[in-house]
Amino acid sequence: MDIHSFTVGPFAENSYLLIKGSEALLIDPGFTSANEFSQVQSIVETNELSLLAVLLTHAHVDHALGVPRVLNYKQLPVYLSDKDRYLWNNFVSQASMFGLNVEGFDFEPEILPIQQDWSIGEFTFDVLYTPGHSPDHVSLYSQDEGILIAGDALFREGIGRTDLYKGSMETLKKSIKTELYTLPDDTTVYCGHGPKTTIGHEKQANPFVSV
Repeated sequence: MDIHSFTVGPFAENSYLLIKGSEALLIDPGFTSANEFSQVQSIVETNELSLLAVLLTHAHVDHALGVPRVLNYKQLPVYLSDKDRYLWNNFVSQASMFGLNVEGFDFEPEILPIQQDWSIGEFTFDVLYTPGHSPDHVSLYSQDEGILIAGDALFREGIGRTDLYKGSMETLKKSIKTELYTLPDDTTVYCGHGPKTTIGHEKQANPFVSV
């Protein structure tokens, strides 16, 4: 699997384009300009990729700002956990808290189910429920590839903030310990902000959640 990372938007959020063979997935599109999104378009079109879907680890504004831009480029299914759709349904008010003027969504996402071996095209993930930063938060683990798309649950020597809607430090720590720190130490972690890391490094060096 090839993974392209794009640090975009006013929150320096990491959006990911995953490529396997001739298929691709876009995860957490935070693109706020045509120039930012053009990088994705160039890769998709140059390599004649079939872009299958948008996957959201959660629906905080910085991870979903680019959804309308992506859908204007190509009509795709958008997948999001159905554990709590408050953030999705209140996207406009979410954005206004940060001084952003956006339009709300006029559709409901497809359900991204919490389960092992969830497949779309050539991609297969264990969809792990990792609330605490947000109530709808999931992380995507590929055992075959040895990677984890962690969203804002786990950062390199950091964790997601817990002071927003239904955030909970206790819940987030539990999610990390039970769902993420049980993965192999050599698992590469692709974070929602900042550089990538590994599970083994975080278990030893993360000041918020150690073992």
